[in-house]
Amino acid sequence: MIPVQGQVLIDFYADWCMPCKRMNPVLEEFKTRSDIELVKINVDNHRDIALDYGVRSVPCFVYLDNGVEKNRKFGVMPVEHLIKMTEG
Repeated sequence: MIPVQGQVLIDFYADWCMPCKRMNPVLEEFKTRSDIELVKINVDNHRDIALDYGVRSVPCFVYLDNGVEKNRKFGVMPVEHLIKMTEG
């Protein structure tokens, strides 16, 4: 597991994943609308981390608050869903 302080949204993705690519503009908008840190993890380059978090499909978004998982969502979604999942 990644040592995390504060609020973090992890984006587990793969370069070959078309839904992951479709989420890039949404994630850019999320960064402009939220103070929560966004961390992108390529599952092909960091399989150990993906396995630690139990990621079985991409894109996968995991919201952590001081290292504790608070929410998890999969697939393509609008920015509003990402913001809602990080609001507690």
